Amino acid sequence: MNNELSCPLPMNEYDKVLLAHGSGGTLSNKLYNDVIFSELMNEYLYDIHDSAIVTSGGQKIAFTTDSYVVKPIFFPGGDIGKLAVFGTVNDLAVVGAKPSFISCGFIIEEGLLMSELKKIVHSIFEASLKANVKVVTGDTKVVEKSKGDKIYINTSGIGIFDREILISPKRCKDGDVIIINGYIGNHGIAVMLEREGITFESKIESDCAPLNDLISNILNIGIDVHMMRDATRGGVASVLNEIAKSGNVGILLYEENLPIQEEVKSACEIMGFDPLYVANEGKVIIVADASDADKIVSIMKQHELGKNAAVIGEVISNNAGVVTMKTVIGTTRIVDMISGEQLPRIC
Repeated sequence: MNNELSCPLPMNEYDKVLLAHGSGGTLSNKLYNDVIFSELMNEYLYDIHDSAIVTSGGQKIAFTTDSYVVKPIFFPGGDIGKLAVFGTVNDLAVVGAKPSFISCGFIIEEGLLMSELKKIVHSIFEASLKANVKVVTGDTKVVEKSKGDKIYINTSGIGIFDREILISPKRCKDGDVIIINGYIGNHGIAVMLEREGITFESKIESDCAPLNDLISNILNIGIDVHMMRDATRGGVASVLNEIAKSGNVGILLYEENLPIQEEVKSACEIMGFDPLYVANEGKVIIVADASDADKIVSIMKQHELGKNAAVIGEVISNNAGVVTMKTVIGTTRIVDMISGEQLPRIC
């Protein structure tokens, strides 16, 4: 009897889930499309926003969920609790909704110090006050020691639409400007330096912050924002690649305009990272008509979270689906979506 047919085929590394599948880059998109969306796709998932937009009882609402597994759980500028609240608030804000209610689920590892848990819960309380949202429900589970890496947190959020607005990559058009509210890469580098015990003369802190107030200031004066995203996992480069592909447009970045703190730039050079791919937790990318650029930047600069706001690029008609960058030396290079994992466990 020939047993060759019963022998299992050799397994390669892509037959298993890798850390890189959580990077927000190419493998994350492959995971979503090949495994999750292929089974669960419906009219609400189709737009692939940071939040789903649904209607209930005649009221349009935004609904989102996210999980946080950052390591370490305390880092310069924040902690896992603060990150969980602000991350969910920002996902609601960038679709144009007013964040209102969130849930909070804790998966706690046996042995976590009660003082650390209390510190995280207090941080959630302070963050919810700052973001003007209420924690209205939640859950706790405890797993065996060494099975949970101290604590994981899941938050879901509901936002209310109090204005008519359409945020979509399909609205991006030739000549639109791309604006960001400040320094990029601070969160990912702050977490990585803390994790590795590396110190710099000047301390780098996470930019972890709620964006809803800043975004409201822009929308409240009637500016027609075409697209918004918060540049978290995968950084600015991954978000812009997703916008370019979804909107079927080209995007051109200007390297000389990218706001990067010198300490972050130095840390990236030492560790071999590209700031464009490093996670942020308080940065919104806005795509709007060029005629609104000065207004948007001016409003941002008046807010504590937008003092270093800048126009970093534009939407172009050629190279649809591709992000390119004009470098400081005048050449142009492709800024592709990262395939692997630069910094795991960043959010």
